[in-house]
Amino acid sequence: MVTFLADGHVTSPRGWRAGVAACGIKYANRDDLALLVSDYPATAAAVFTTNAVKAAPVRYDMALMAQGHDLRAVVINAGNANACTGSDGDAAAAAMAQAVAQALDLPPQSVFVMSTGTIGVPMPVEKIVRGIAVAASHLSQDHGPAAARAIMTTDTRPKYCAVAVTLPDGQVITIGGMAKGAGMIHPNMATMLAVVTTDATVPRAVLDQALRRVLEVSFNSISIDGDTSTNDTLLVMANGASPAPPITDLDDPAGSAFYAGLVAVCQHLAHAIVRDGEGATRFVTITVRGAVNDAEAKVAAMTIARSPLVKTALFGADPNWGRVLCAIGYSGATVDPDRVVLSFGGMRVLENGLPLPFDEKAAHQLLDVPEITIDADLGLGDGQATVWTCDFSYDYVRINAEYRT
Repeated sequence: MVTFLADGHVTSPRGWRAGVAACGIKYANRDDLALLVSDYPATAAAVFTTNAVKAAPVRYDMALMAQGHDLRAVVINAGNANACTGSDGDAAAAAMAQAVAQALDLPPQSVFVMSTGTIGVPMPVEKIVRGIAVAASHLSQDHGPAAARAIMTTDTRPKYCAVAVTLPDGQVITIGGMAKGAGMIHPNMATMLAVVTTDATVPRAVLDQALRRVLEVSFNSISIDGDTSTNDTLLVMANGASPAPPITDLDDPAGSAFYAGLVAVCQHLAHAIVRDGEGATRFVTITVRGAVNDAEAKVAAMTIARSPLVKTALFGADPNWGRVLCAIGYSGATVDPDRVVLSFGGMRVLENGLPLPFDEKAAHQLLDVPEITIDADLGLGDGQATVWTCDFSYDYVRINAEYRT
């Protein structure tokens, strides 16, 4: 059984603490650095951006994960992506890990580094090192929400949650998480950082398997604007602070329960990113059924989700089914137009490739709400996929036009 915890956050699992600091990297009068620490060595698994242009912390962490080390800490700064910064950027990422290691008397190879913010600006390493010392001096299990606030950039609100998972033997493990992201969001993955923690004992190979499974039904099923960032990172860590037996098989009852909890946390965080999409006014659930397989259903659904014409129509609550059908048609999925059925908010507007008479005003009202659905049945097979997106508003253009200025 999976239960969301009231006010649960990334340090809700046993053995996790956090600290924050205001370094003055870009933002005035706010915390812009978070330090997350485990009281015990934690197995870890991570996935990173597929963008060929990778930020220095991504390169640093990829090398770290390849070495197979357990982790003890994660340091995250906002305001500077440390991307396209050359060898100085690589040195800055290493200096951040070294500063955490010195402050907490940990091995440098047990420290994971994340950065988010403006690309191409040199990292103010001295400011960050001072901030790390401050954050390390007031670590607390209560600082999970503050850590989620500290890593925000264009986010309008922090994103965090935690669940309690009751295992078949009655013991309880906890899974928590935090994420940031509001724009440049699209698989694989997005301009997002996400950290998931648990007090379960999970061997690294099993944790990696769980991460890759959950990724496809959470962070790789969202899109805000179709852009994939230089810094995207999702990290999952398990420190074994719970007395529950190890999770060794995702397909046995205990493993299935753990995985269900991981899905709950990751989907909640992924949905929170979409709900906070830059300038977003609508949260959109797109389901494609009847594809020849699940992969093609996902392709069709994601193509609808990233279509600027669909997204602007949604902002105007315009039931423009032609834009949706067009996106399906160029998606690359197998399509027979004469079999397609489309519905907006439960109202069928297209059947077997032909428009149905429908009440435009009623359809507009169905779309003129904060949460809407688009359903497409391709009529070709059993493939199915659901993805989540948002609309494009005037504010999306304004936010991104003024991001640097």
